Amino acid sequence: MIKFFYAPGTCALASHIALEEVDATYEAVRLDFSAGEQLQPEYLAINPKGRVPALVTAQGILTETPAILAYIAQTHPLAMLAPTDPFAFAEVQAFNAYLCATVHVAHAHKMRGSRWADEASSIEDMKRKVPQTVGAAYDLIENGMLRGDLVMGDTYTICDPYLFMASRWLDGDGVPADRHPRVRAHMARMAQRPAVQAALAQQNAK
Repeated sequence: MIKFFYAPGTCALASHIALEEVDATYEAVRLDFSAGEQLQPEYLAINPKGRVPALVTAQGILTETPAILAYIAQTHPLAMLAPTDPFAFAEVQAFNAYLCATVHVAHAHKMRGSRWADEASSIEDMKRKVPQTVGAAYDLIENGMLRGDLVMGDTYTICDPYLFMASRWLDGDGVPADRHPRVRAHMARMAQRPAVQAALAQQNAK
């Protein structure tokens, strides 16, 4: 059985949803970030980055959301969460890489500016910039990268739980709700999926 490490309110939600979508057999392990459990030796032995998600498999440990999503899709091919055509799969990976490397980093400037700067004024400047940088990233998603009701058009893929997860940060990042109606509609549709509801129920459980 695979073991999945997560913390509520983090990007681990995307992988959690994917595990539910494929009906995987897994053990979910919740980390309390407020208590610093992600920095304890027991977890650092699993993921030295001290972050989530982490997926412990029979072959080894995976970290980073795009890698975990691809692994879930490819080890559960009947669920068809990723295309088998190499170019189409590369397009899926390109979208997920954009969420990981651009959208998530822009969002992180709001609360983790100390990763990039030491001066308090610089950190505050990064915080003020978040609505602009995150909003601009979602402009690209809204006006080209989002191909239809689903990210890749009319086929559900591992891009969809990832976009849903990241889009849940928009309000807190100060991006107006009416700026990206297609993204918001995607969020609403995703919220109705049983796998999304199951993952959220686990993460919200006390």
